[in-house]
Amino acid sequence: MTALGAVFRPQLPPERLREVAQAADDAGLEQLWLWEDCFFEGGVSTASAALAWTRRLRVGVGLLPVPLRNAALAAMEAAALHRMFPGRAVVALGHGVQTWMGQTGARVESPLTLLREHLAATRALLRGERVTTQGRYVRLDDVALVWPPASPPPVLAGATGPRTLRLSGEAADGTVIVAGTAPDDVRRARRLIDEGREAAGRDDRHELVCYLHAATGPDGPARLEAETALGGRPEYGAAGPAAAIAEAAARLAEAGADTVILQPTGDEPDPAGFVRFTAEEVRPLLT
Repeated sequence: MTALGAVFRPQLPPERLREVAQAADDAGLEQLWLWEDCFFEGGVSTASAALAWTRRLRVGVGLLPVPLRNAALAAMEAAALHRMFPGRAVVALGHGVQTWMGQTGARVESPLTLLREHLAATRALLRGERVTTQGRYVRLDDVALVWPPASPPPVLAGATGPRTLRLSGEAADGTVIVAGTAPDDVRRARRLIDEGREAAGRDDRHELVCYLHAATGPDGPARLEAETALGGRPEYGAAGPAAAIAEAAARLAEAGADTVILQPTGDEPDPAGFVRFTAEEVRPLLT
């Protein structure tokens, strides 16, 4: 069965998170995803709060920009989440938006190299290993977590371009794909991920998480059109009743997505209602 979730957009102030997270949990939604977009809300602090306020909900951070986060610190934060809330936290790492990385003074010459090194170090630390590495960007000297997770958790990577998708297949345990990606592009992404997995000799599970633009209500089509027009090209999404959104999600699942996360528009008028709609009306239509 395709897993289903929704996004808490960082355009909402952080004090709104409790209401939305608890509405998602009460409605039986499987997953709630958060973003660490500059310069809105910290991904780990909000994830920790959402997990503490709920009982069953899985909470994903998609994604933590690696230029902003030392690999040892990222592993410490992830390990704490996984120990406090076993089986409920999902963490993804990624390049981050390069203009934002430039604004923070953290932009690097080779984002791909940084992500490769960061994934390798973070995953090793979360496996409980003692790590010494002198990479181009990630440099650790005899570092081991005092409180690693009881079992190694998956570490996902955000990816769009072909080289990053291959890297994700090779070096991550799953991939997060942005909203607007059409089913044919999801198929291409899965092929590129599989190329990376084959090159690395991997045969373990690799979860593919796809965001999906979604809007409901009488003004949903207009809000969705305005949202997707910001990218300057048509983007895949769905507006209207639950059946239309479930159909769009099913097409992503058929193309290879294991998890579909509905992404409301930035001006969604009822964020708590949106997560309830996702759980109570869209979820029953997906198999």
